[in-house]
Amino acid sequence: MSSIYQKVLGEDFYKLHPQIQKRFGFSSENKIASIGRGVMEEVWLGKFYTLPFLYIGTWRNIMFPQAGRHVPFTIENYAYQDSFGRETVTWVRSYQFPKHKRRFDATMIYSRQRKRIIDYLGTHQHLAVDIHLEVAPNGGLRLISGQQRFYEGLLGFRFPMFFSGYADVCEWYDDAEEKHKISVSVSNKAWGPLFGYRGSFDVEYLPVTDAAAIPRHVKPVREEQRE
Repeated sequence: MSSIYQKVLGEDFYKLHPQIQKRFGFSSENKIASIGRGVMEEVWLGKFYTLPFLYIGTWRNIMFPQAGRHVPFTIENYAYQDSFGRETVTWVRSYQFPKHKRRFDATMIYSRQRKRIIDYLGTHQHLAVDIHLEVAPNGGLRLISGQQRFYEGLLGFRFPMFFSGYADVCEWYDDAEEKHKISVSVSNKAWGPLFGYRGSFDVEYLPVTDAAAIPRHVKPVREEQRE
């Protein structure tokens, strides 16, 4: 079974750096996890009036109102099939600030309906975000967010981007440093830059014997069927 990223990129997947292919090339059938540990050189925030966006995001581990330098960081990527039979990859990022530990939770699926990656943000998958993938000039994987939809109970609507942000993410491998690198920027067309970070990390690949071996804390509290 191809990974969800291979499915979207097709032959372009093989233009990625080999280490990036390895990191994004596994599915639930491979029974492995990719665990990254490193340091964010900088976690930055936008202007003071963007803070309400970030405080609201802490309710469901979507964004947070902390900034800092040399912040210890982990990212946990597990592949599994969710309760609806969809191939899913966790993106659980943890940041250890001096006084707070913050998380940014997401799960990605491949949507047959939309023919693209859908990124469910937060612990309860309330926000479903369209993701565009492309190969960066440095052999990295670039992910750009698009339209967002909010789902809760019987409620479902296209989320107004005035109250949210567009993310531009690039992850690549630095041969000279032998490190994975990442750069993230989230911005709003009206309010400007909201949040972002850049840093480097090492990756360890761990065996996953079965779905029961996947830690509960990386999976969403609630799964959303609507895409």
